[in-house]
Amino acid sequence: MAIDGRIAIVVYTLLLFATIGCEAIRCYQCSSDTDPKGEDLCGAYTKFDKERHTAVECSSEESHMPGTFCVKLTQQSPRGFIWNGRWRQVIRRCASVSNTGVTGVCNWGVYENGVYWQECSCSEDNCNGASTISPLATTIFVSLSVLLSIFFVR
Repeated sequence: MAIDGRIAIVVYTLLLFATIGCEAIRCYQCSSDTDPKGEDLCGAYTKFDKERHTAVECSSEESHMPGTFCVKLTQQSPRGFIWNGRWRQVIRRCASVSNTGVTGVCNWGVYENGVYWQECSCSEDNCNGASTISPLATTIFVSLSVLLSIFFVR
């Protein structure tokens, strides 16, 4: 078999493996500021109910923002910020850019107006579950691909 034929087989095999089982990450998306009056659907004051929400695929049209990981942003006012005490807002969504460049962590701070914020990011399905391709499987696949390419190019 000629080298061109071997390269074509390697490329075809790589494309086949790359497309099997690869899906975008799935995240919950909601915002407590869009909850109907008197309801807490996004989990600002009560536990987030995963049964009431369906995670969306971050690369689909359902997603308000395309992304490669999930984010949960919590904001809370200081006491006395409004007449009836504190308010809290929660936003869950897909994201593609992290301020820190790292996912799987929580960052927090205080805005100039005294509002406390916490932003947690994760890169697993519904981590807001399990990813469709494990890191070990990805490492094995890439290693085998490189070895096959080297072997067939010689």
